[in-house]
Amino acid sequence: MTAIPKVAAVDIGTNSMRLLMIQQVGDGTVELGRWERVTGLGTGVDGSGRLSEEAIDRTLLALAEFGARMNKAGVAKRRAVATSAARDASNREKFFDKAELALGVRPELISGKEEASLAFAGATAGRTGASLVIDIGGGSTEFVTAAGGTSYDIGSVRLTDRVLSPRPATIEQLTAARAMVAESFIGVAPFAGPVLGVAGTWTSLASIEGADALMLSAITAWIDRLAGMSIEETAAIPGLDPARAPVILAGAVVAEGALTAVGAASIEVSKHDLLDGITARLLTAGS
Repeated sequence: MTAIPKVAAVDIGTNSMRLLMIQQVGDGTVELGRWERVTGLGTGVDGSGRLSEEAIDRTLLALAEFGARMNKAGVAKRRAVATSAARDASNREKFFDKAELALGVRPELISGKEEASLAFAGATAGRTGASLVIDIGGGSTEFVTAAGGTSYDIGSVRLTDRVLSPRPATIEQLTAARAMVAESFIGVAPFAGPVLGVAGTWTSLASIEGADALMLSAITAWIDRLAGMSIEETAAIPGLDPARAPVILAGAVVAEGALTAVGAASIEVSKHDLLDGITARLLTAGS
């Protein structure tokens, strides 16, 4: 009897570790599960250029859990990718050695361009018409259309480390953060079609707003509210993963700046992203 193919993708991000497992059924696929663990792998890397031992240890625990899940499910093919934090870290290969033991596959360091391409493929699968995908990570933000994408070195963890670590945030810190984001996105062109948001900042904001789409005005209102809260108060917000409390304010500032840069008053939030793009490729012949 022929085994039904199962594949898995792991995203080793700056703030969170994520796993998606799917199974091919006929001409379609069935999602076996999605898991996310916020480990803050890239916290401090913007200044030090290294992954901290504490962050590595937290991350390896999450990756060991993912490896065990994939082994138990009998995953035939698996791929792990590492993004912004690993790109900036001088000790990434030592981390990759340990991550390979945990996952059963060595992480691949991918460029911002490939990260954008995979996120676009995952978010737009089954959609028709031109769309813009905005992927906000911990260390970088990607803007991508069918014609290609661009990655910018600003994200929720990087902005937190640079400007918004103290909480509550002062008016001066918030002004500096907004200016930094606006300067980062100077080269972003306006977009007239539908805009899709992927990854943790967008899904977290959508969860606390209780909607599948976000208005720019609602994001600005959340920034004003979050800026006046401590991390402990932020962690208690219904619908928010408490582990995201330290970086959600910065993520919201990046989100506000991204929508402003493309001239969009709202954004649709998608749960399909880079992981879906990877698993789709794994099921393609020759991948």
